Amino acid sequence: MISLSRSTRALGLCAAVGALAFGTGHSIPAMADDAHEAHYRLFVGDHADGVVRAFDIHDGAAAGTFEIDQTPALTRSESGRTLFAVQGDTGKVAVISTGISFEDHGDHADLKVEDAALLDVAIEGVKPAHVVEGSGRIALFDDGSGDVSLFAESGVLDGNFEPRILKPGAAHHGLAAPMGDHLVVSVPHENADEPRVGLKVVDADGDQVGEVVSCPGVHGQAQSARLFAFGCRDGIVIASPGTGGEAPTLRHVPTADLGEGNVSTLKGGTAMTYFLGNYGPSSVVVIEPGDETGFTKIDLPTRRVDFALDPALPRNAYVLTEDGQLHLIDIVAGTIAQSAAVTEPYSMDGHWRDPRPRLAVAGDRIALTDPREGVVRLISTETLEETGTIEIEGTPYTIVTVGGSGAVHDHE
Repeated sequence: MISLSRSTRALGLCAAVGALAFGTGHSIPAMADDAHEAHYRLFVGDHADGVVRAFDIHDGAAAGTFEIDQTPALTRSESGRTLFAVQGDTGKVAVISTGISFEDHGDHADLKVEDAALLDVAIEGVKPAHVVEGSGRIALFDDGSGDVSLFAESGVLDGNFEPRILKPGAAHHGLAAPMGDHLVVSVPHENADEPRVGLKVVDADGDQVGEVVSCPGVHGQAQSARLFAFGCRDGIVIASPGTGGEAPTLRHVPTADLGEGNVSTLKGGTAMTYFLGNYGPSSVVVIEPGDETGFTKIDLPTRRVDFALDPALPRNAYVLTEDGQLHLIDIVAGTIAQSAAVTEPYSMDGHWRDPRPRLAVAGDRIALTDPREGVVRLISTETLEETGTIEIEGTPYTIVTVGGSGAVHDHE
């Protein structure tokens, strides 16, 4: 369990940093003479067709429909200015400018709202997969070649997209996480049909630094503060940044004491340093990284469908279970603090790609896709009560939110 004293210190130390994380939903104080507004936008991927639809959450108005080639996996940038729609089987990644941006002025940020747009950027590969951002760079791992494309967000926004291609190893279903001038990348098994065996650090040229750290079946990663965590079949690996340009260090932490299960999906806290991961089909685990990494396993009443963190309320997380219940997790206490029925049941039996709800947080509301009903449900983070719905054509599935609050100047 995360100790209150440690978490309180984390909140205090990170308050200023959190206030600058404009794309994550934190409120930014406005100057006295300026209007202070909040604006959140939803991007919803269709389960059946290659379409991403955008909506402004305050009135449900359509903010764009973007035709692509395949049902996408959606990943937003840290700033929230861009959205990557990965279509692995077609060998393409579409990039959407979200139209939401913030300009930092130290004591406040200016909010700018424009039209969302599908950018004329060609990101192609054999089978592009995981998109991971860190240290001001974005890494795109290509499962079909094992290559990693490294680039800055500014390159896709201003039309100067010139990625650096690294070749750290053979093709496999892998990932790469930028840390300073280095990358943490997955290591394939000698037999291409076997799961990944571990993680290694490579330098700016793609050459290995140090030894491979065991992480059987490595899957899932997240960043919290300057740390990365990776899921393994027998634990997790914590990657800590090096100092003075040195390589990151990797530390394997076993999870055998938690019982049957393993971590394969991770989310990273913003204003507090922690990770939330899945553990088996009907549990989640709070991970507090440190010299002695702590785990708090939270059992759920039924199998888990999806989960999300609240960037504005850092001790809150939300888990949807197959009985249609949404659960508020108190990260500090390590308990379920509140539950409410929000959808009809969605069984986890069947294919893992069957259309089931997905969660995202936008300010004081949770946005939840309900594929069966063709809507996005908006749910209060305070009461877990539904406050409205947005009707969506097709079968709404994946969802990402961007936005926040800031000053809006009148420069008439």
